[in-house]
Amino acid sequence: MEGYEVITSDDRKAGRVTEVKADNLIIEHGLLLKKRHAVPKVLAHADEAEKVVRLSVSSELIENSPKVDNGHVDQQAVARHYGLAAGEPAPETKGYGELTPEDPAWSAEQQELRSGVEPAPARRARIREGESEAGPHGRQIIPADPHEGP
Repeated sequence: MEGYEVITSDDRKAGRVTEVKADNLIIEHGLLLKKRHAVPKVLAHADEAEKVVRLSVSSELIENSPKVDNGHVDQQAVARHYGLAAGEPAPETKGYGELTPEDPAWSAEQQELRSGVEPAPARRARIREGESEAGPHGRQIIPADPHEGP
């Protein structure tokens, strides 16, 4: 792929492939002041017949990507820029099925149940099934907001 012309998803010429390092293509562009950028190979498709590499990203994204300095490619920075970096470590509950109170996986309904408040869907189902909250004279009683303090 070295020497192939690079075309971005917005049909703009982004330069030429100067080398392939690990999982990245090193693309050089510019007339006088040459700039080099790394692009992950998974975002590229080479056309051997036309000697062209077509990218699935825009030219703007390439221009804003981390530059290659003195031949050094910061793999993590490049992957993060293109959205391919590994995420944060998985929560401690992964695989065990138990949730701790600080776990972000708690839903609003689970938190309501935990605090002793009847979840809204359960309350609506109970009312639909005929267990009304009617007061004297058949009027519905509007319950206090369970989220407000005493």
